[in-house]
Amino acid sequence: MSTTNVLPPLRSFLADDQFSKAQLLALIDLAINIKKHPADYSQALAGKSVAMIFEKPSLRTHVSFDMGINKLGGHALYLGQQNGKLGERERVSDYAKNLSCFADVIVARVFSHKSIQVLAEHASIPVINALCDVYHPCQALADFVTLSENFPDLSQVKLAYVGDGNNVSNSLMLMAAILAVDFTLVCPEGHEPQADIIEKTKQLAQESGSKFILTNDIDAIGKQDVIYTDTWISMGDEDANKKADILAKFAPYQVNHALMAKAQANMLLHCQPAHLEEEITTELFDSELSKVFQQAENRMWAQNAVLVTLLAN
Repeated sequence: MSTTNVLPPLRSFLADDQFSKAQLLALIDLAINIKKHPADYSQALAGKSVAMIFEKPSLRTHVSFDMGINKLGGHALYLGQQNGKLGERERVSDYAKNLSCFADVIVARVFSHKSIQVLAEHASIPVINALCDVYHPCQALADFVTLSENFPDLSQVKLAYVGDGNNVSNSLMLMAAILAVDFTLVCPEGHEPQADIIEKTKQLAQESGSKFILTNDIDAIGKQDVIYTDTWISMGDEDANKKADILAKFAPYQVNHALMAKAQANMLLHCQPAHLEEEITTELFDSELSKVFQQAENRMWAQNAVLVTLLAN
């Protein structure tokens, strides 16, 4: 196995708009290769330790990193919510410098992108953004691994995201624009992504020659190959009154068989956890159109590609 020259040097894995098309395609190819030939990479992280900071609870992120690191021959250490929010007990910069004394990589699932930025600034080892309030690059990379496994040419894929403009849709739209994938974002009015992410996506799409469409009109979704959705209720926003208002406002944006047929889409993606009968019907989630568990598995292979690449530099 050769892990050298997989990518141009990559210091950390923080935000989708920091990667080139060549870097992303190389990561996708590597993820698929590791998935097909895991034994070839069983010692890729031998003698390496990964510190995993989790401010927010998780199933797929925790399991996929922990077991993925094990499959690469490395050691993972979970640092959970018992340590409190980053920056409260001690400065984030001190946290980064201390972990750099012991670990070879820091994985961080945090509330604020600022925490990711400070960790990366002060750590002397690579930092991987496993989720923050602005980006979810590990999820987006796994999503494009999944698309690559199902479509022979990514540049011909038409991808739509329907629902709340959040960290998942941010990463998806940025990565789509870099990879020259046509992307349609359908959000209720007032729930669009922040303006700077929209402007970045427009610029990247113009550079790559892809199309980026943002609309509040679910009837304007157009023809799509893939429809992607995510929960309407973000973690920490489960207030009963607020939830009722959101469910009423978002109801026309539910992803179901009727919407799939309207868009002529033949694949459904969801990053999970799914709130069935809210943003998506149970019938569609469990149908043959759904690739959500292939997508979930690919979190591990995509993250392993990132780990192998960062530690090969």
